[in-house]
Amino acid sequence: MAMAFKMATLGMNVTDECKNSFMEMKWKKVHRYIVFKIEEKSGKFAVDKVGAAGESYGDLAAALPDDDCRYAVFDFDYVTIDNCRKSKIFFIAWAPTASRIRAKMLYATSKDGIRRALDGIHYEVQATDPSEMGFDIIQDRAK
Repeated sequence: MAMAFKMATLGMNVTDECKNSFMEMKWKKVHRYIVFKIEEKSGKFAVDKVGAAGESYGDLAAALPDDDCRYAVFDFDYVTIDNCRKSKIFFIAWAPTASRIRAKMLYATSKDGIRRALDGIHYEVQATDPSEMGFDIIQDRAK
């Protein structure tokens, strides 16, 4: 646990790969979602999985592990009542109950660092099981 605390207090490095993937999602719309993980040995955030533009929120939910923490961003597109196309980016802090205590602590203390590095996030969702991050929650928050 000392290592996790030390890394969290020193600040994690958000790699260029993470930042570039996020910018491609935000501006070029080539990704629907990105899942990030913490590499404990290197003390860096890394891209774990990327969802293509045609993938869905269900695909993102299926990409999250049942027994380990992750961060994810999801680009939610929708049409307003006035028939305007809009997009909102969600940040999801995933910490399932089956994950290790050490991982939960590391992810909880490192969240602000990656949030600051990914400029343009509209909403945040924290979830410990799939029901806490259901698609209905995303829709309600965005509209």
